[in-house]
Amino acid sequence: MASGVLEIDDGSFEKEVLQADKPVMVDFWAPWCGPCKAIGPVVEDLAGAFGDQIKFSKCNVDDNPVTPVKYGIKAIPTLIFFKDGKVAEQITGMVAKSKLEDTIRKVLGT
Repeated sequence: MASGVLEIDDGSFEKEVLQADKPVMVDFWAPWCGPCKAIGPVVEDLAGAFGDQIKFSKCNVDDNPVTPVKYGIKAIPTLIFFKDGKVAEQITGMVAKSKLEDTIRKVLGT
């Protein structure tokens, strides 16, 4: 597991994401996905910076087919931000760290 980034699966999704006491970012990824590998270190950096305010997690779409289908994941990486058990924001593809920071601030309301 990456530091500050929790590995979740179909079985733990509801408890770790939907019932979380703070906003959660889920990185839907796969080991063979180049852009997923590229965005991974960015997500880890953000977990270091914002980890006290938002929970960072990742879900391997190959190993966990149920959750990505439930949320209509068609391309990876897709980052979904959940707040109070509902989708607050969604970003698909490799994006700049600054865009992710702006999205986190928007979800946090800061």
